[in-house]
Parts: sequence; structure tokens; C-alpha cells
Amino acid sequence: MSIALIFKIGAVGIIVSLLNQILKHSGRDDHAYLVSLAGLIIVLSWIIPYVYELFTSISKLFSVD
Repeated sequence: MSIALIFKIGAVGIIVSLLNQILKHSGRDDHAYLVSLAGLIIVLSWIIPYVYELFTSISKLFSVD
């Protein structure tokens, strides 16, 4: 995992939190919820390959073959 991924996740977090606050103050709570959900889905799509690689490494480590 590179440091660039951590910075991208941080940038998405900052953008989502700013949009969330703007939308909540303008009375659009449902849109704020959707923006938060979209940010979560984007970050999870970036992280899932690394989680898969982790589980593969752990299964290879504890294999009894």
C-alpha cells in the first residue's frame, strides 16, 4: 500500500465532510447522507484489493499443505 492511497482517502474524507456540512446547513439532509454513502463506497472500492491480498497472504501463511 502506498502513501498516495492514504492521501487520496484523506482527500475524499475532507471533501465529503465539507459537502456534508454544506448540504446539512442548507436543509438537504437526504443529499448529505447520499454524499457520505458515495464517499464510503469510493474508499471501499480502493481498499478491497488490499484486504483481499491480506487474506490471501494469511491463508498461505497458515496453510497445512
